[in-house]
Amino acid sequence: MTNHSLAAAFLLLQFSDVRELQILHVFLFLGLYLATLTGNLLIISAVTFDHHLHTPMYFFLMNLAVFDIGSVSVIVPRSMANSLFNTRLISFSGCVAQVFFYMFFLISDFFLLTVMAYDRYVAICSPLRYEMVMTRQACLEMVTCVWLSSLLLGVLHSSGTFTLPFCSNVVNQFFCEIPQLLKLTCSDLYLVEIGLLALGSVFVFSCCILIIVSYVNIFTVVLGMPSVQGRRKAFSTCLPHLIVFSTLVLTSEFAYLRPARNGPSHLDLTVTIIYSMVPPLLNPMIYSLRNKEIKVALSKLLGSPILSSMRWLTTGGTAGRVPELCRSVVTRTTEQR
Repeated sequence: MTNHSLAAAFLLLQFSDVRELQILHVFLFLGLYLATLTGNLLIISAVTFDHHLHTPMYFFLMNLAVFDIGSVSVIVPRSMANSLFNTRLISFSGCVAQVFFYMFFLISDFFLLTVMAYDRYVAICSPLRYEMVMTRQACLEMVTCVWLSSLLLGVLHSSGTFTLPFCSNVVNQFFCEIPQLLKLTCSDLYLVEIGLLALGSVFVFSCCILIIVSYVNIFTVVLGMPSVQGRRKAFSTCLPHLIVFSTLVLTSEFAYLRPARNGPSHLDLTVTIIYSMVPPLLNPMIYSLRNKEIKVALSKLLGSPILSSMRWLTTGGTAGRVPELCRSVVTRTTEQR
């Protein structure tokens, strides 16, 4: 922009200029979004309505599902709307909102996955002290710290990015991503946001260290278990968590710490899609398909309305009262005669 001022609006990256491919992009993203939304909502519903799942592990899993829904809802619907209406425009305030909320949910994922690793560490390495350590109050305090610290870092990142003057308004990404926005600045003040990203990387590295230490101790204890079934159960609860966290860390760090290129890059686009859409999609599948308690809770949740309706129809409903209703009709007819 010629006056080197704040951009009034930004132009996002289009996946294609061909109308048919734009519609294809809408359907693909809609399918991924609905799958992510449905899976995470099922987890939230199962944990909420099944009292057997009112434990710290599932409480953290429910919060993770909330963060996953939030992260994809910030970026995917806008991208689909742009492709559907053949536009690239996003307002300045909309871009600010995307950066703030996405950074909030992304950072919350890192912190909450670290808390979940600590929960697994206490449950496996110190099972006798688990109820004393992971109390209801302690879980609420940890989740509150995750929300507040992520909120603070989201404010810092969004303010550190959008207080800068922009020399261009063309963002080489399908949503407002901080590394791509920093390429548009025409001031040395962008180093402040670079410093904030470096600080965020320190937090992520600290989370990685805590998780690695937790899992080293976990695997040491698990490998020493005499029961094969016990080892299998412990690995089934720990390995999915480790896979999700590794995917999220590697792809997001690659996107945010890699030197930015001047033009659009297929590699940047691919990495961004992986870290922004794959973990929220995989989390419900990993934690539900491999978790017997979640599957039992979902079968009860999804089966109870159908079973209750059938029971009402066959016993306490209209079908069960047909003879009685017939007798009452005959009696009234006779009296009228």
